[in-house]
Amino acid sequence: MAGLNKAILIGNLGVDPELKFTQGGQAVLKIRLATTERFKNQAGEMQERTEWHTVVVWGKRGEALHKILAKGKQIYVEGRIQTRSYDDKNGGPKRYSTDINAGYAWGGAYSDT
Repeated sequence: MAGLNKAILIGNLGVDPELKFTQGGQAVLKIRLATTERFKNQAGEMQERTEWHTVVVWGKRGEALHKILAKGKQIYVEGRIQTRSYDDKNGGPKRYSTDINAGYAWGGAYSDT
């Protein structure tokens, strides 16, 4: 049986997006996205929990989004969860990063009201 790997996020950018290019000339846009969950704890008090996500957008879509996105902007993202590993720059242990590889991202005027 085949599996399903899909993430859907709506949140706000914590920093301005970062556009880089691979050695082959492919655009890679890196977005730091915050999603905040509000809930009541056992005492009935409202609490908030913020999760930070790294979103990667490839190619022309990444280039286009870089022109319109900025810190604080609310966006909608669909993609797949992908974990990668890399060597620590200072010779430390292998590091791991879990990112959302976006197949779709929209930086329009989304409203959840």
